[in-house]
Amino acid sequence: MLWCDRCGEAATDGPHPGCAAARALEPPRYCPDCRRRMKVQVLPVGWSAVCVEHGESRG
Repeated sequence: MLWCDRCGEAATDGPHPGCAAARALEPPRYCPDCRRRMKVQVLPVGWSAVCVEHGESRG
């Protein structure tokens, strides 16, 4: 199952328009693969998010 990377709810439950709008400006907060809360660091040139299970993603 895939999860919303902003609110952590099931992505298959329907559209998340509020989450999609917020993700245009914010980094992800939850891992979309396992729903774990990620360690997020905002940098001057983007962001870095780390899931203990699935590793790091950057944006």
